Amino acid sequence: MSNYRIHGANFPSRALISKKAFVHNLRLARKWAKDAEIMAVIKADGYGHGAVEVGAWALGEGVNWLAVAQLGEAIELRKALNRRGRMLALIAEPGAPFRQALELGIDLSVSASWALDEIVAAAIETGIPARVHLEVDTGMSRAGFLLSGLKEIMPQFAAYVRGGLIRPVGLWSHLACADDPQSEVTARQTAVFEEAREILREAGITVEFCHLAASGGILWHPQTHYSMVRPGCILYGISPEPKIATAEELGLRAVMKLEADVVSVRDVPAGTGVSYGHTAVLGETTRLATVPLGYADGIPRHASNTAEVVTGRRRCKVVGRICMDQFVIEAPQAVPGDTVTVFGDAKDAVPTADDWGTVCDTIGYEIVCRLGTRVPRYYVD
Repeated sequence: MSNYRIHGANFPSRALISKKAFVHNLRLARKWAKDAEIMAVIKADGYGHGAVEVGAWALGEGVNWLAVAQLGEAIELRKALNRRGRMLALIAEPGAPFRQALELGIDLSVSASWALDEIVAAAIETGIPARVHLEVDTGMSRAGFLLSGLKEIMPQFAAYVRGGLIRPVGLWSHLACADDPQSEVTARQTAVFEEAREILREAGITVEFCHLAASGGILWHPQTHYSMVRPGCILYGISPEPKIATAEELGLRAVMKLEADVVSVRDVPAGTGVSYGHTAVLGETTRLATVPLGYADGIPRHASNTAEVVTGRRRCKVVGRICMDQFVIEAPQAVPGDTVTVFGDAKDAVPTADDWGTVCDTIGYEIVCRLGTRVPRYYVD
């Protein structure tokens, strides 16, 4: 049985978060990015790893920029990190606390005219110029100005810049198909981004950074690097597309290792049905072990009867439906208290988060992001 529980958390599972692995991946990202500035993406609580901790690690390695999705995330994290470095909030809703964001020195994304109006109002109220990154929709169809809309706001935007209310820091967008090196979509999006850059130039607007590439773009589309890149999943040791290159093939290391302790075992005869609905019926006498993790902890129900874990250096299949708080595995030699590794680094001969993503018809970073609050995080090495 693992001894991590003596650290104080009264739960039968744990996520071990490796600083060494994170730093290794960050250095790889820097190598791939070449001369582009790194903006480390630590949204969704650092992809489930703990945003405060991984944010501090990134800053400690000389990263100047951090990015999160929601403004609420940015405000909490900015305080927790004592306002170190620069931080960009990629999303904000109407009525968001823009005044507080400006007071905390958070950079803001402007993706619509209403956002520009509210941010400027906050700048007038506080007397603090707003540092903004204009978002352009190059083909994601999710957020950002279309080129026509960008042209339309430019006169007013330029007036705000001249008046000292706005400091134009960045122009950015997001790639829809960067995980496919052969897709023509990326070239089309890049062309639209170039048109957006020209619109700013014609308006006399100069930005410090242009950023388009996230992890897939960093790896497979170097023409999209511009002056800044936004690595996300690769920092956590997860491939943007394992079918193109696995994390191991890329040289990435898994930052998270998920473990739990076996809570019960039983030897059952052939013909025994397992878990809800008896979707699994045993063909022979089998030892079953119960693992105290379930969909309330972020274990996908879709992994029922498909995923594998490791205990005692043996690969063991999930049997039957995954429940809210537990699942069952075939484990011929298990005893209560044995450690089960749900996923970790491929070099340790265990399933990876990408493996779980594959059997669940999703992506590895969904697997780590959805990990619940009943799973304590321990920061190691």
